[in-house]
Amino acid sequence: MARLFEEFDGLLLDLDGTLYRGPQVVPHAVDVLHHVGSTRLLYVTNNASRSASDVAEHLVELGFAAACEDVITSAQSAARLVSSLVPPGSKVLVVGTEAFADEIRKANLVPVTRFDEGPDAVVQGHSPDTGWALLAEAALAIRSGAVWVAANLDATLPTERGLLPGNGSMVAAVRTATDAEPYVAGKPGDQIFKDAIERASLSTPLVVGDRLDTDIAGARAAGLPSFYVMTGVSQPLDVLRAGPDMRPDYIAADLRGLGEPAEQLRPGPQEGWDVFWDGPNVVITATDSANADGAAALRAVASTLWSVTAPETATRILVRGARAAQLLRAWSVDSGVSHGGGGALSVSVEADD
Repeated sequence: MARLFEEFDGLLLDLDGTLYRGPQVVPHAVDVLHHVGSTRLLYVTNNASRSASDVAEHLVELGFAAACEDVITSAQSAARLVSSLVPPGSKVLVVGTEAFADEIRKANLVPVTRFDEGPDAVVQGHSPDTGWALLAEAALAIRSGAVWVAANLDATLPTERGLLPGNGSMVAAVRTATDAEPYVAGKPGDQIFKDAIERASLSTPLVVGDRLDTDIAGARAAGLPSFYVMTGVSQPLDVLRAGPDMRPDYIAADLRGLGEPAEQLRPGPQEGWDVFWDGPNVVITATDSANADGAAALRAVASTLWSVTAPETATRILVRGARAAQLLRAWSVDSGVSHGGGGALSVSVEADD
């Protein structure tokens, strides 16, 4: 039976939450990616604040094999997208870092920072130095008809201190001020994946990531298969609440899943786990042979839940037996805790011994 990575000619890898968390490498990530044979590795990041060379250098420092040409940033995709929307030599107001402005120059466009310079387009990416004054210049340009391209719509930015406002939060401010909607170059749009596929001439790529709203949704938008890992932002209960446009094709605890049989990673019945629908409950029991990493349980429950109920339907998960309750700690879910979200959908977990 083919291992997951063997079914694809390229892996489109997310970074933060998938390969590393802050300054720490996700356990097993480096070793796994050193053993994927000839499968092409491309690092696809929504980060528009750093150059591809800086990203590659950081990955190498962490132990990954990466070159500049292996990195696709949302700034690169934004520059390519805006260059298809305005003539060569056009002025583009850049809300972002100097690295973003460099990508605009490489696209044969002229970066500017003021509305009175007559920009034909606005590109917006994250920079910790972005303030009201620059957002105001962008709003004036957009209201005057400038094309608007956002590098990404990430509402939050993971840091060691916690989640901070991301580019999507800044985009929301400009959207409110202009009543306009931007083109989106990065995830969950499909442009960044199209750019990655074209660069490496891939025919069967797999998107790998930890965020449902960017990595998995972007894969869906691009018509690509996706592999979700439980090491980052989106948690197992988020997967269960996900609508069809954010449901992964494969699920594993971490990147070691790339070396497991592909069919075993698809949502569906799992050895050792008994999951059935007893509306409005999903009932879970486990035998001693049940996989303890929590991913097998997630695959089994997701398959059952997705097949019988819409995401907005209130659902209760009943965990019966100490073995099942113990294994579900891998989901970071405690017995008796109620979890809300996803509109009307609410999921709770109980130990029923």
